[in-house]
Amino acid sequence: MGATRAQATAALKVHKDVMEAAEKIFDGKFDNAVDDDEAADTDGDVPMASGSGKASRASTPDADSDEDEDADLDDEDDDDFVDYDSDDAMGEVAPTKVDVDPYAGIFFSKDRREVVIEVEEEPEQSTLTLPDGSTQSVKLMTQGQWMKGCPEGSEQSFLFQLYTQLSQEECKCPQDCGASVPRTKSDFFAIFPKFSQYIEHVRATVRKTCAKCSTTFCFACGETIQAEKGKSTKPAADVLFHCANLQGVILGVGMSMIEDTFVEQDEAKSGRSDRTTAQTAATTGEDDEDFVPYPGQPQGKKSARGTGYAGAAREDMSGQQAALAAQLERDSALGSLLREVRVYLPNLQREGGGMGSDYLVHPTSLAHLRRRFNKVGSALLRNDSLADMSERGPPLYFELLEWLETISRHEALASMMAMPIMVVNSVKTVKGNAKVREREITYEGSAGPRELLEQIAIQVRAALRGLEGLKPPEPKAQELTEEQKRMAVDTSVKVKEIAVVPQDEKQKLLSFCKRIISTISAIDQYLRDNKGQEFVDRMHASLPKIITGEDDVVIKTAGLSDAETQKAYVDWANRRKFEYCDLSLPADKQPQISEGDSPHYLFHFNHEARMLVNSDIPKRSLAIAKEVRTNVTGKRSHWINPLQLAILTTNLPVAWDSSVFLRVDESRVDIIKALITGPEGTPYYNGCHCFDIFLGPSYNQSPPSVKYMTTGGGKYRFNPNLYADGKVCLSLLGTWQGPGWVAGRSTLLQVLISIQSMILVPDPYVNEPGWASSGGSPQALAYSANVRRMVVKVAMLEQLKNPPEPFGDIIRTHFKLKAVSLTKQLDEWLALDDGKEVTADYNISGGATSQGFKKDVKELKALLKELQDED
Repeated sequence: MGATRAQATAALKVHKDVMEAAEKIFDGKFDNAVDDDEAADTDGDVPMASGSGKASRASTPDADSDEDEDADLDDEDDDDFVDYDSDDAMGEVAPTKVDVDPYAGIFFSKDRREVVIEVEEEPEQSTLTLPDGSTQSVKLMTQGQWMKGCPEGSEQSFLFQLYTQLSQEECKCPQDCGASVPRTKSDFFAIFPKFSQYIEHVRATVRKTCAKCSTTFCFACGETIQAEKGKSTKPAADVLFHCANLQGVILGVGMSMIEDTFVEQDEAKSGRSDRTTAQTAATTGEDDEDFVPYPGQPQGKKSARGTGYAGAAREDMSGQQAALAAQLERDSALGSLLREVRVYLPNLQREGGGMGSDYLVHPTSLAHLRRRFNKVGSALLRNDSLADMSERGPPLYFELLEWLETISRHEALASMMAMPIMVVNSVKTVKGNAKVREREITYEGSAGPRELLEQIAIQVRAALRGLEGLKPPEPKAQELTEEQKRMAVDTSVKVKEIAVVPQDEKQKLLSFCKRIISTISAIDQYLRDNKGQEFVDRMHASLPKIITGEDDVVIKTAGLSDAETQKAYVDWANRRKFEYCDLSLPADKQPQISEGDSPHYLFHFNHEARMLVNSDIPKRSLAIAKEVRTNVTGKRSHWINPLQLAILTTNLPVAWDSSVFLRVDESRVDIIKALITGPEGTPYYNGCHCFDIFLGPSYNQSPPSVKYMTTGGGKYRFNPNLYADGKVCLSLLGTWQGPGWVAGRSTLLQVLISIQSMILVPDPYVNEPGWASSGGSPQALAYSANVRRMVVKVAMLEQLKNPPEPFGDIIRTHFKLKAVSLTKQLDEWLALDDGKEVTADYNISGGATSQGFKKDVKELKALLKELQDED
């Protein structure tokens, strides 16, 4: 059945929860709700809303009077109900008022899991007669397809009710003349090759005329269809917007087509077929654990693995243009389908005003948006390449942003923006044969739409710094003589016109970045209008953030257990791993420079950076904009699967055993400093190893310049690959043999993790050519002992006594949180030490006996004790 405006108003006045209100209406609780205007000239139809002016709050219009509500609902307190809040709000409401979190069902934990039994069966075929008189054979959507991804409970019951009603039940004449028209699956659940064909089929089907009394009624809800009074001003005035039932079925079928198109395109792109895998598993009875029904989504809590190198072979780029053209064609097809289906989203601000189905959202629409659209949308938003998204922006990503804005504008849908998205964790075949398959699918929570947008926004803000932060400084305006002014009159316009001509690729990325920021601002404003400031504040508190200054969280270690200390460390490191800061020399230490010149930097590559400041190299600017991305989550892994490298460019590794911290100059994103804490199980463990990194004029066609700075003033060589003069030997940097930098493809993160996992290793002796087979030998053990002595002297003690900027606070907090465990580590290292003096070079054959290591350890322990006593 459909819902009148008065019914919707009366239900929502009692039940703030839209799903609860819908359920009561469909149960007939508000059949007698009629307002004054409707009583005079309507017969159950939903009146069209006025199009004069836009309301700031998208909600069902207030009725003049709602005094005829059922008596048994009068005593219910509005405060006992919460807004649309996932499955938790669909059950019974507590009869008494309790102190509960009103947003518990919206901001629920990502640890939430749902187990769903999904049934796949071969769809029926039907031959339909089209409006032009021709016939077409189509498949009919099965009940399993219709209810896919929805757990037992209200969602399934609403889906089952609508599917049964529109595929099996008879539609009776609303005038009770005794006539009825039988419904079949082909009426509303026929799957055409194109969505536009489906729409024309439904339009031709939905308007029925009673054979007995000639009443025109809606075949979806069974209510009378009123003729439009006068000439409608609504371009979308259409019988397909008549009722909630039509909205539910059209969006359900449309989003199913979107989902299928997305999966098919991914299969075509990758050359695989997940469906074939699923069918094979069903017939063999094997578990379907690797089945990924929604490409691009995280599967469980698995960490990436690999080496961090670029790979043993260079990528074949010969088919790149063809692949790009094919991708754009697929994007155009998916974008067009999204645009066609979006027309039927509930939208009170559509041109001409809201239609009948816009006011009360059908519960199945909510279910399909959460379970189908969210999965496709989240897969697209997880794309870690900002450049790729901007390239695909107009046909696909711009349309995706339109969907998100439309959803956030409607009060009944807006909560979806903050809800974690349930994604597939595992798939297990329960039983099946060639025609019918049952699978047990476990879903788990993941980042919601607004959180995914914020992850992109973090990249966008970094990209904007790369695109706009590298502009040459504006020359200071000088007063012209009268003669110069006369000469400049005719030429100034031409000069200005030439100056503003943008580079196409750079301008495309810049426009896309600004569109992302604009969309996020609009969504947040819609959420304020629809849900209130408290809702937005709660949502913002859960979003990923990048700190740009001092951390305002006080770190205290007193009384913490080992597990609590490790958690505190990881939480702190995640907050502080990436920051922008001023890396130039303080004003009182700046050498004398001419006005308008670039400042000097506390940076090994200061000269190169200052020489490049006035250079306009579009490709370099664009590459830096793509490269300087921040991360929002991430756990360290020593080994990185090469297939995961693209994803890891947005994830600096952070963990108790080793972390990477980056500092980027706030006005020059090509000037970067890194600090890597030595990995556990190595002689570098817990040492603070600093690097200066410069993204030079040919970046990223060639690798960045990297210099190791923790050398004790150029004295100590910590590794065969880390020289005392700061040289870093790594094939990825072109300073060592082996797999090298892949132009335009390799990344800075690969360099950082290669240093972390390939240089700072348990047995550094074997990094020297010719010694690779000597691991564990007496010479290798002596070498590692010498490295431990250097680490304590230079990478721990000296770093703590004279911390290098801008990592002073990072180093102090690192050692404060590590004080207890590091004290134990120092005792273990003392027990392993061979009593030799620290040797500056790797040639340790002549080391003499010394007590220097014990003295360094004693001094370091005293400093660690002072840090602990600060609590």
